[in-house]
Amino acid sequence: MNPIYERNSVTVTVRRAQLGDAEDVRAIRNHAIEQSTALWTQTRQSSAEGVAWLTAHLERESAFVAEAEGEVAGFAVYGPWRELDGYRHTVEDSVYVREGRHGLGIGSALLDALIASAREAGHHVMIADIEAENAASIRLHQRFGFHDVGTVREVGTKFGRWLDLTIMRLPLV
Repeated sequence: MNPIYERNSVTVTVRRAQLGDAEDVRAIRNHAIEQSTALWTQTRQSSAEGVAWLTAHLERESAFVAEAEGEVAGFAVYGPWRELDGYRHTVEDSVYVREGRHGLGIGSALLDALIASAREAGHHVMIADIEAENAASIRLHQRFGFHDVGTVREVGTKFGRWLDLTIMRLPLV
């Protein structure tokens, strides 16, 4: 799988992630931790934690990166939505684009690859848990057929304020 997308004269190639991508993925994650409410933690990921985190997704074959102009411009993974075995057919997606690379179709290319992979793996439903004010992520998921299940108010906190969680659902079968 190496789908190629082009937008605004930038060619984006999506491929399965490799362990060698761990530092680029970690840099994108750490930027999101420091600058956004996309990840509800303020603890940066260390190199060792980044490798362990990515390795778990590599073992599930559920990690992808997008390359543009010679760099990893984004990544996406899916993993268990909940740990109990009753949820084993439901996965949660995460899509992140490197700062300065938004608007090039990278998020769309990555989400397209994730959905196709999860379907191929036989999963039943994909969930997106999105900070309620992240309009761009909500629009992205809507374009791919995710439906708003609801918003849970004030269930997280970051940067000194309460955050709401919008939950979206996509049937994969």
